[in-house]
Amino acid sequence: MRSLYDFNYEQMQELAKEYGWKSFRGHQIFQWLYRNRVLDIDEMTNLSLETRETLKKDFIISPLRLVKKQVSHDGTTKFLFALSDGALVESVMMVFDYGKSICVTSQVGCNMGCAFCASGLTKKRRDLTSGEMVAQFIYVQKELDKVSDRLSHIVVMGTGEPFDNYENVMNFLSTVNHDRGLGIGSRHITISTCGVVPRIYDFADEHTQYNLAISLHAPNNALRDQLMPINHAYPLEELMKALEYYGKENNRRLTFEYILLKGVNDSKSHAKELAKLLRGYNAYVNLIPYNAVDEKGFQGVSHEEAMVFYDALMKEGVRCTIRKEHGNDIDAACGQLRIKELKRGHEE
Repeated sequence: MRSLYDFNYEQMQELAKEYGWKSFRGHQIFQWLYRNRVLDIDEMTNLSLETRETLKKDFIISPLRLVKKQVSHDGTTKFLFALSDGALVESVMMVFDYGKSICVTSQVGCNMGCAFCASGLTKKRRDLTSGEMVAQFIYVQKELDKVSDRLSHIVVMGTGEPFDNYENVMNFLSTVNHDRGLGIGSRHITISTCGVVPRIYDFADEHTQYNLAISLHAPNNALRDQLMPINHAYPLEELMKALEYYGKENNRRLTFEYILLKGVNDSKSHAKELAKLLRGYNAYVNLIPYNAVDEKGFQGVSHEEAMVFYDALMKEGVRCTIRKEHGNDIDAACGQLRIKELKRGHEE
């Protein structure tokens, strides 16, 4: 049974017309879902009983339930959800000076196979619907509603490759961004891709104000081939060409994510290569401390070692930051809590 969260504002109005209702009914349903955040169709009290019964027969609201919740000393909160078919997905709420951000999962499992990542320990089972992504946001927002707080930022950076589920991700963002929905500003929304080049061109042509982040993690093809299999399909030359096109079309600053792996991609020579690769782009680098994954065998660098890399980039004229660690006392790495639960025997 489909979730009402699957429909963006325009689609909800069209859905109303399909049932022979005025499009205003779609507007009302949308308001109940996102302004009032009801989880029961019967609470939509300005709809007729007949309308509500029709909706209950054909739709559900939320397609997920909470399985487990972990709270870190720094406020980072990880949620493990089961979807209608039993599949497990994670969402993470992080606390920053500028507000609270949610990291949303876009796929069950991941086929990208990055060497350092827990998400790829299980292959992609399926894409998430846009409604399943919306439901992650709504669940966390309703938790914050209890204390009169709100989510202010979204990153589509959880398990899965967002650009491998492009249409559903863009539909999800349409709902959360809509001023009659959740009203999250475009510039408070970030999509991360490991480099699905054709979709970068598509995304450039959308001319949205969403932020684009690139999971780079290596400054040359040889090393990126080892760490990120997608580089075999779309090597750095093709990726950077696509990003150049994106920059011309959108005049938006790019973020390059770079996980520092001890003894792998963290030397001063790597920093110089990275600076050379990014020269001429409107971009900055987000240096990310590595949350170790038992099955992968990589180690993170110390803060002092990260600062050496940071200083080397800055001397080359590359703007960069070292991302603050979040949730290092819980299963912080993407997919880690899900994998542990699967090992405990939770069947998908």
